[in-house]
Amino acid sequence: MAGLTFINPFGLASATPTTSADMIRRAFEQGWGFAVTKTFGLDKDLMTNVSPRIVRGTTSGHKFGPNQGSFLNIEIISEKTVAYWCKAIQELKRDFPKQHVIASIMAAAIQADWEELCAAVVAAGAVAIECNLSCPHGTGDKSMGLACGQDADTVEQITRWVRAATPAHIPVFIKVTPNVTDTRSIARAAKRGGATGVTAVNTISGLMGVDALAQPWPAVGNAKGSTYGGMSGNATRPVALKAISAIAKDMGPDFPIMGTGGADNADTVLQMIVCGASIVQICSAIQNQDYSIIYDLITGLKALLYMRARTDLQKQGWVGQSPPSGSIGRQIASALMNGVKLQDVVGRPSKGAGGKRYTGLPKFGEYAASRQMLRQREIEEATKAREEEQKPNAAAEVTLREGAGIMNKDPETKEQKQEEIKIESVHEVKGKVLSRLSQWMQLKPNEQVVALVDEELCINCGKCYMTCNDSGYQAIDFDAKTHFPTIKSNCTGCTLCVSVCPIPDCIVMVPRDMVNNPYVPDRGVTPADGNIRNAAAGYKYF
Repeated sequence: MAGLTFINPFGLASATPTTSADMIRRAFEQGWGFAVTKTFGLDKDLMTNVSPRIVRGTTSGHKFGPNQGSFLNIEIISEKTVAYWCKAIQELKRDFPKQHVIASIMAAAIQADWEELCAAVVAAGAVAIECNLSCPHGTGDKSMGLACGQDADTVEQITRWVRAATPAHIPVFIKVTPNVTDTRSIARAAKRGGATGVTAVNTISGLMGVDALAQPWPAVGNAKGSTYGGMSGNATRPVALKAISAIAKDMGPDFPIMGTGGADNADTVLQMIVCGASIVQICSAIQNQDYSIIYDLITGLKALLYMRARTDLQKQGWVGQSPPSGSIGRQIASALMNGVKLQDVVGRPSKGAGGKRYTGLPKFGEYAASRQMLRQREIEEATKAREEEQKPNAAAEVTLREGAGIMNKDPETKEQKQEEIKIESVHEVKGKVLSRLSQWMQLKPNEQVVALVDEELCINCGKCYMTCNDSGYQAIDFDAKTHFPTIKSNCTGCTLCVSVCPIPDCIVMVPRDMVNNPYVPDRGVTPADGNIRNAAAGYKYF
């Protein structure tokens, strides 16, 4: 990326994990590919933190311990001096030549200040510069951070100063704020100013919580005052993915983007990469655990890239590293991938993984006893079948002898098969999703889906019925005796039932047969032109 080679795409974001040089050193020792220093400014802009300042999020409810869905902080930029960070960059570069240290700097919209900072970090040996024009709290009071980053003209001007003060071979990145109407406008301004690329995105400005006594949190000092802080973590990821993909589509696939905001495992890192990020910065996941997550990140990304290449497993129903669940919906999806016609698999009654034997038998009360009896009979039949298979069979022995030669060749055949698998690199999968992202009006309303319930997986909780009845389209009936849901023909495919179902793959969305059961919207009142299918002016699909 940007002329730099990274040992892996995982780096420390300019945040709490890079508070000191010693911390970055420990991260490098464990295998992190790069680190962005905690943002620092000139000595005249030094500030002192308040406390408390980093608090767990409330977006996951009353959840305590690690694996928080979000954090909020009112922490300012580094309390350490320029001299400290310049020495740190020098030592880290000397001791870890294969890993990269990127300097994160901040100043007000004063040309001389940016030039002084650039000169210092370039002399220290920083391989790249990240300009923090997006910190949402604290520094804005001194006309820095977000105070600069929300105005495109100011972003462009600062970028010009930094670019002019930095040798051409050193990449310059602008850290983009999500706290604007359109992040693309800020990225465009950065590019006009000469930026090599952008970092997307910084934290989201917010107020994490207020208790019943009107006390905000975090509460500082005797007055228990607070301020708007920056929210990070998984809750911010949808915003980050939108910003990364929107900027990548706008700027083109070769525009360097460092993704950040809610990446907590290999899967979510890959999400950012296929949206257009070249490398990914991580913070909150480390706050939830420690630097050792790098081992899972590296192994997980390798596994995901390998599984992307295994189209044979995808046809069997694998999704990433998850094997087929055996649900009727996944079976249908797998059948469609293998060329089975839609009308041959969709629209038939769902009998679940248990087939007809368990149809109509829920998992509670008197029904549970019947299920247990059938299950015992199933075990006995399977045992008897195995015993029959194990009886001596002369014809089978001949077949085994004849097949011995083929079996001996299996290792060679598998080895040849492995050689044919082409595993894509991180660079090759970058931006893969962009062609599938469009304006809403470009989506096709003549290609619909409907819900399908697997009775065998259903636990008869009724949640799908409740949410569809009171928040959806009243497209599910609920049997008062068996507690089985039944999807009705007026299912609109909204997918709300899937979203609240507690059992994975119990409900899946399958293609709607638009020939024999077309989707006809309920308009309430027939449109003036009498065409109830006319979804909106400009639609050309019906």
